[in-house]
Amino acid sequence: MIQHDNDTSWGPPEHDLPKWNRLRRGHLWRGQERGAARSGTTGKARDAAAPQRAPALRVVPWRTPAALHRLADVPHRPARCAWRIAAPGRNAGGSIWEGHALVIDSSAEERTRAERDVKLACESVWKVFGPDAEGFLARHGGAPSYEDLAAGGMICAVRQADLEIQRGEIFVIMGLSGSGKSTLVRCMSRLIEPTAGKVMFEGQNLLAASEREMIELRRHKMGMVFQHFALLPHLTVLGNVAFPLEVQGVPRAAREKRALEVIELVGLSGREAYYPRELSGGQQQRVGIARSLAVEPEIWFLDEPFSALDPLIRREMQDEFLRLQSVLRKTIIFITHDFDEAIRLADRIAIMKDGAIIQIGTPEELVIRPATDYVAEFTRDVPRAKVLTARSVMVTASGIGEVAGSIAATTRIEALAAQVMGADKPFAVTDDD
Repeated sequence: MIQHDNDTSWGPPEHDLPKWNRLRRGHLWRGQERGAARSGTTGKARDAAAPQRAPALRVVPWRTPAALHRLADVPHRPARCAWRIAAPGRNAGGSIWEGHALVIDSSAEERTRAERDVKLACESVWKVFGPDAEGFLARHGGAPSYEDLAAGGMICAVRQADLEIQRGEIFVIMGLSGSGKSTLVRCMSRLIEPTAGKVMFEGQNLLAASEREMIELRRHKMGMVFQHFALLPHLTVLGNVAFPLEVQGVPRAAREKRALEVIELVGLSGREAYYPRELSGGQQQRVGIARSLAVEPEIWFLDEPFSALDPLIRREMQDEFLRLQSVLRKTIIFITHDFDEAIRLADRIAIMKDGAIIQIGTPEELVIRPATDYVAEFTRDVPRAKVLTARSVMVTASGIGEVAGSIAATTRIEALAAQVMGADKPFAVTDDD
């Protein structure tokens, strides 16, 4: 039988009966009698006898919350697609794969990445530095332990990274210095070659792309902004912004027209003839942003672009960034080590530690449902009012009667507190749509 993670009853929910029937017909145990699964076989013998599972099913350690969260993570859906396998009348500890969870991965059966509008995905991406790194991974079954890496003199910068980034979302990757954030993003664009895994961009495995194909992708579909502005000092603002188009071979009139459009977009109209040395730090960063937007990228990589700026300018640039995203709706991968910045900008956040992705979720999910002690410690000092939404604190409406007004479920507590405290009636919480 299958027990839902958030349900104490045995068996399938009504809405999953078709899937349940497929499992009963043998997709789970390849036609074996369910009674055989309760025979009491344990350890290696049970694992060896475990039948091949259908592509739509994935088994992960139940006692590894980060792995479970990662596999079950689908934006705007709770991780309740994770199910435990257990015999009737027994707890999950007596399951056929003891201590494991069955993740019904609907993406493999019903919802393709295209249907979920996934722009970029990483599948078991590794980056290991050291002699014969690929051979080292192969000799350790593709998943060496930290002890194996240390014994082999290897440095693991990215460890089995799995994630999916939806079109139009701001996906923030964060962690302490040395956690692997920048290396992972450079693996996504192949500025650094991954040691193993796949990087899927619109269904194409970038690790199988030729050098020429990658150059064209970076020129036409990818935009990059780094912490150091790297403006060309001998070119004006207009020249710097138009430079990527010049590399593409775009005629001068066309590239300057496009450059003027994005210069206006980032609020630098009137400074087209200025040189970088004549601009403030925030203005120089705007030039860097405008330059990356000139090629109209489909995906935008930003590696701590505001970390070198003063606090006031940084806040201003965050406001500008959000304004640009509201207009352009780009797919953005944004690196930061500042959780306040992350919760202000992100649709979802991935937290990394020692090269591994520990948890992926919305800012609210990370704060109220941390997968590990590390995530809990990482988010401990975050002001809850900045993160929690009306949805997380609302109660079921029952006989309330007249209300003072309505509040969107996604409204942060920080924004609604004064309004609610000043009213003598409750507020209705409604979905945005």
